[in-house]
Amino acid sequence: MTDPTPDGVPNQPQPGQPQPGQPQPGQPYAGQPHPGQPQPAQPQPGQPYAGQPQPGQPQPVPAAPLTAQEDNQWAMLSHFLNIILLIPALIIYIVFKDRGPRVAVESKEALNWTINVSGAVIILNILAAILGFIPIIGLIIGLLVVLLVWAVIIVNIIFSIIGGLKVKNGGSYRYPVNYRWIK
Repeated sequence: MTDPTPDGVPNQPQPGQPQPGQPQPGQPYAGQPHPGQPQPAQPQPGQPYAGQPQPGQPQPVPAAPLTAQEDNQWAMLSHFLNIILLIPALIIYIVFKDRGPRVAVESKEALNWTINVSGAVIILNILAAILGFIPIIGLIIGLLVVLLVWAVIIVNIIFSIIGGLKVKNGGSYRYPVNYRWIK
């Protein structure tokens, strides 16, 4: 719409003048590159796309293997950090499993244990929340389930410390009653 003049009659563009919002003669439309600017490279058939390694370029180097001391340290930490539950053992397993043989075995064992413990804690908490809505009997059973959650957490802490100490002293540790999700 055009702006009205003081007398209330809308301004009409003069013939040959560009209208507002229209591109000026010789100017590109929005989204089109300006003349003289470099055009974005278009991949040719048979050429690799951006992000793919180009022939003749150096390939990424895998991470260096761990020293014996580092391998033992990360294996030990994978057990000790199970106290926090799932996340540390998962990170250690993903990052270091291919860099040291000892950390590969011990972090897998620790991760399998913490998957089981974390699952038990989650299921027991859901059960306690559901049973908490049942009058009297549900409240008593819900409190027992909460005590069971704490028992699982305490057992996890004890076994994690035992596992970390055994690995620190050069041994290997296998958790009792551990379903191995990761083979």
